[in-house]
Amino acid sequence: MSALDASQTAQQIGSLIGADRIRAVASESERTIAGVIVEPASADEIAELVRKCETEHITLAPFGAARTLAEIRHSPVDVAVSLARMNRVVAYEPDDMTVIAEAGHTLAALNGRLAERGQCLPADPPFPNLTTLGSLIAEAKAGPIRLSEGTVRDLLIGIRFVGHGGRIVHGGGQVVKNVAGYDLMKVMTGSFGTLGIITEATFKVRPAPTNYGLALASFMNTGQAFEAAGGLSAAVPLIHLEIVSPGFDGKFGHSGRFLMLAGFGGSGAEVQYLCTRIAEVLGVETDFLEGADAESAYEWLRDIDVHGAALVAQMAVLPAELGRCLEQCGSEFRAHAGSGVAQMFLGGEPSAEAIYRKAERWREAAHGAQGHLRILAASPGARDDLNFFDEPPTPTLNLMGRMKATFDPAGIFNPGCFVGGL
Repeated sequence: MSALDASQTAQQIGSLIGADRIRAVASESERTIAGVIVEPASADEIAELVRKCETEHITLAPFGAARTLAEIRHSPVDVAVSLARMNRVVAYEPDDMTVIAEAGHTLAALNGRLAERGQCLPADPPFPNLTTLGSLIAEAKAGPIRLSEGTVRDLLIGIRFVGHGGRIVHGGGQVVKNVAGYDLMKVMTGSFGTLGIITEATFKVRPAPTNYGLALASFMNTGQAFEAAGGLSAAVPLIHLEIVSPGFDGKFGHSGRFLMLAGFGGSGAEVQYLCTRIAEVLGVETDFLEGADAESAYEWLRDIDVHGAALVAQMAVLPAELGRCLEQCGSEFRAHAGSGVAQMFLGGEPSAEAIYRKAERWREAAHGAQGHLRILAASPGARDDLNFFDEPPTPTLNLMGRMKATFDPAGIFNPGCFVGGL
């Protein structure tokens, strides 16, 4: 978009919902997404914006902290929709263990509120202070505790979004046992803003874990680490079970080794038993952290930062296949060993051709185990010819295309940023 085009778009949008809702891009990440940033304050304002964009053929994309879209969009849309002004907790029922919040509210802020009643929303993507609830859902983000708590689709019981024609659509309800209507929560989860703009969500919440502890053990190679993880996962109930490659293990003094980090919790007696049992099952020297030390180590694990890496991808395979696949990939990684999910990283300044080769190697390893691979980030010079999503079978892609055409017939919602270029 040229500067003139951006200026004209800003004028059009400003005349619709107010010039105070328009702001200039504040970072290079935002500039990668769009030339104009809009900050609506209500679902009604978003509805007006959507109707205008459909009439004028203006493309738009919702965003939170501008991290994910900045890494995967090949070219900017016309307008980026920030939900920063829509950040309220609408309703919280501690006794019913449900909460309704607007999409611009961050996960960290929500959990701060829930912690006052000893509860939490058990989702832990990296940097929860930067993760809005809208992006948590739209990007299906998850972290280490997916092993014990599932993912956001397991916690989401209601959703509200603005779709085609500026319609404000409701799905699900405000109670945990809800079976009314279509399951729009799962449709919108992982849709990357291509079907509409999420404005509000209802979640079931859970009691906050008590007496969290962390077991650390190191291994010489990938095979040993994953064999031990398999045995531990079968023998002990864990909150999470992670393995990190030697590129990330220096923090705990295990340089050059593969580090396992197993989280657990419960009553005092349960924790004492789990420590003993974990040491017995692993059969190697094991360190145990508790209190603030355990929390600090967990936060480091959750927030492993590879910003600026030449290539980042996420693999999902059967847990029994994950170690073998990562050996084939030959890259640094952080693995959710008990869940069959891992993120791989390529550092340095490789050429675009080297990035393509590495991505293909990772994809072949995942597909060889009947799994999937998604590129999470890549150097700008390599993005144009890189498939960020796996290509599904033709019937599946055709179905997805029909859904996109039904939800977004005008083609304005984050176009070209999903599976098959949808």
